[in-house]
Amino acid sequence: MRKRGEKPVNEIETGTETLHPDDDEFAVTLGIEEEFFLVDPGTRDLIADPDVAIFEASEKASGAHKIVREFLRTQIESNTRVCHSVGVLRQALRETRGTIIEAAERHGAAVLAASTHPFASHTDQMTTPKKRYENFASRFQENVRQFLIGGMHVHAGFGDADSRIRIMTVLRNYLPLLHALSTSSPFSQGRLTGFKSWRLTLMGGLPRTGIPGPLHSWDEYEDLLGEYQRMKFIDDGSELWWDIRPSHAFPTVELRICDICTRVEDAVCIAALYACIIRMLMRLDKEGRLPLEDHTEIIAENRWVAQRYGVLANFGDSRRLSGRTDIEDLVTELVEDLADDARALGCEVEIRRALDIVREGTSADRQVDLFRLRRVEGDSDAEALRKVVDQGIADTREGI
Repeated sequence: MRKRGEKPVNEIETGTETLHPDDDEFAVTLGIEEEFFLVDPGTRDLIADPDVAIFEASEKASGAHKIVREFLRTQIESNTRVCHSVGVLRQALRETRGTIIEAAERHGAAVLAASTHPFASHTDQMTTPKKRYENFASRFQENVRQFLIGGMHVHAGFGDADSRIRIMTVLRNYLPLLHALSTSSPFSQGRLTGFKSWRLTLMGGLPRTGIPGPLHSWDEYEDLLGEYQRMKFIDDGSELWWDIRPSHAFPTVELRICDICTRVEDAVCIAALYACIIRMLMRLDKEGRLPLEDHTEIIAENRWVAQRYGVLANFGDSRRLSGRTDIEDLVTELVEDLADDARALGCEVEIRRALDIVREGTSADRQVDLFRLRRVEGDSDAEALRKVVDQGIADTREGI
């Protein structure tokens, strides 16, 4: 029986259409939200108050997708339509990025997909005039005054409400790895932070963030949600900012831990991995062989390792006698384990890209490498940081 207020999992309205995938017991639908920065092409700094025509033109040209304003005026968010294959998702991301880039360039701005800007100051930014955002800023004070970050959220629709909760709990085991592959925020306020993802540090100033505790049924989730509401901490599930959560609006499980990927193909890779892991867990769940979830505390430790080291992470692993696993070994093993599911979902090439990301580095690695190279070659910090922005803008456009 469908839970209260729940649409059929593969009948999710977004934009202007309702889609129905092929009849597949282990079907997974996908959608991605991306949060971009609007940059001054001359100074490479953020545009604190961009031309409103950028948002109007993007929204008008969004088609089946959705493009909206974000908490800060310097940001713009895209939401793809529901996608029934990784190939369709890739095209959707190209369309949403292309729409925003075209509108921005027409009105004097460039677009940057990174979870922090290399040198922009949070003190220069302006909040979007919207009651919800104003209340958010008023409540959380200095925490959100420093909130100059963007992310990527991947929605996956599958199963029924109870199975989504069971599988979400096991998915927590994979969050540090997925995050490590996405890292794009090594700088903050013009400084190298020493982390590959500084965004998670800034997110941690808010309540109800990080790794959620284990949940095993929809009723258990609703009981917890009801307690939050009874205590007047939140109005609804959209205020649970966990690294992974049941979506408030759709029958999906929303992956929220990831930085935004500067290159679109890296975003496609992470979405493909996420879908394949879910499909594998759906099969195991049906057979009554769903893996045990790791201790929340160990997952949280691995989350910090991913945040600090990115694709150089050496994760804690209870399956290993040594207690640790190198990320390249972990990704190689995962790609092999997911081979059948990747074949079924038509994304074998896309998940194998994870091996390239580990070997070549993420956006965070490219940013740090370029900054250090330019400093060695004689650029000032300011000059080197501007070149990091230029590289990020070019990578954001790549493949569009």
